[in-house]
Amino acid sequence: MKELVIGTNDAGQRIDRFVSKAVPLLPDSLLQKFIRLKRIKCNGKPAKRDYRIAEGDVIQLYIADEFFEKPSEENAWRKIGIPKLSIVYEDEHILLVDKKPGVLCHSDGAWDYRTVIANIQAYLAQKGEWNTRAENSFSPALCNRIDRNTGGIVIAAKDAESLRIMNEKIRNREIEKYYLCVTCPAPKQQAGRLENELFKDASKNQVFVKKVPEPGSRHAITEYQVLDKNGRLALLECRLLTGRTHQIRVQLSHIGCPLLGDGKYGKESVNRQYGESGQALYSWRLSFDFSTDAGILNYLKGRSFAVDPNEIPFVKTYFPSFRMRSRF
Repeated sequence: MKELVIGTNDAGQRIDRFVSKAVPLLPDSLLQKFIRLKRIKCNGKPAKRDYRIAEGDVIQLYIADEFFEKPSEENAWRKIGIPKLSIVYEDEHILLVDKKPGVLCHSDGAWDYRTVIANIQAYLAQKGEWNTRAENSFSPALCNRIDRNTGGIVIAAKDAESLRIMNEKIRNREIEKYYLCVTCPAPKQQAGRLENELFKDASKNQVFVKKVPEPGSRHAITEYQVLDKNGRLALLECRLLTGRTHQIRVQLSHIGCPLLGDGKYGKESVNRQYGESGQALYSWRLSFDFSTDAGILNYLKGRSFAVDPNEIPFVKTYFPSFRMRSRF
């Protein structure tokens, strides 16, 4: 049990809102449950959720110690009462999740419990598949990341061996990634191969195309197919042969076909015309094309997993009658 004495600056607010701030890792649903169970008291009496606390009040909290830890990315999952995940595939070793645009994979500097990894960890902890007290060092982890404003499939490993194998397969290019995107205008060619030297300016978080290799630049290759058109807009499927920062966005912009909604490499006039503020880019399909032994994950060899392309927001909005026929 912990006691908190209310000072001048905290007086006047509802007790449930005060406790939510004082114990930031406590899920809102659990907070309300603890009030009902009389595990939150004021001056020795069961508290009502709408009670306005006063200076000098003594709040007694019968709450587990772990909820009083300092918030961090490692314990952010404790804040989550009901995990929000769109699961594409799951087995005993891995979890494939459809990350929605606008959601972070990991916290971006400041503590954030709404990230994909926090929801995955909460989901596995609540299922009993991740025993946080028994594990000394391992936590379920993401094997790949996707930018905040890009949607698509991310891979999570449930155990250390799966994490090691997946990281190795990604590093060795044994997992194929396919993206859908919308450009404005459409590429002149129906299909093409984009091959460039890309240089990332870390201070600007921006990537530039270079004509020749230079210190810090990296070779990048993307193949694309135009799947459909709607006026000046084109729906493309892209296959990454390398995995560079902002690769698809900067390479298509370089040929004069930036992604719709891309505020960094696109055209603001076009983005305003369509009312788009986030790049129309989605990692819609993964293919486990293992060419070497994958140990406990060998059963995934040759398998592909995808989200429904017609449920992707920009496909539904601009290509509502589209039906996928992948060209790769």
